Amino acid sequence: MRGGALAACGSALLLALAAPAEAATGGAQPQPDMSAGVSGGAAVVPSAAAPATDVSAQRTGRTAVAPAGVPDPVREAIATANAIVGRPYVWGGGHRSFTARGYDCSGAVSYLLHGGGLLAGPLDSSSLMRWGAPGPGRWITVYTNPSHAFVEVAGLRLDTSAAEDPSGRSGPQWRPARRSHAGFHARHPIGL
Repeated sequence: MRGGALAACGSALLLALAAPAEAATGGAQPQPDMSAGVSGGAAVVPSAAAPATDVSAQRTGRTAVAPAGVPDPVREAIATANAIVGRPYVWGGGHRSFTARGYDCSGAVSYLLHGGGLLAGPLDSSSLMRWGAPGPGRWITVYTNPSHAFVEVAGLRLDTSAAEDPSGRSGPQWRPARRSHAGFHARHPIGL
């Protein structure tokens, strides 16, 4: 009896982790297309896809280059974010449409996630607090609170805030240093 209850709890936990967070998008999600490797807006990548050693993306000037061997959603997210690096900070930018003149913090994070096939539509900072799975991810971690969001991808930080960046530039930038995670909720795409 105890083994059956444990198996049922384990199955329920797996279903809960794999289920999309309806609150993050304001409604029910379309049924996942498992052939594309996307479930409820979060890519499901087998753990075997991750390299055996820790590797980090590299900054090349103002853009970033994904390390060899990263999962495709990570590589695509980095390449997509490179397209908006240097755009101005615009409050609400990237929320009406992914194509915008400028981006705010959650608009930039949403753009990166969308480029990696990990998000269907833009989310604000509060909604990102419910997106994906809790805690840091192996490759992608979104740090968010009700007033700000930034993302770390393969060891690099994409942030619209110049916090802890001597350049002082605002808008989406690959920042040279990590920033404090204090006061932020860590979320990640399932499997990444």
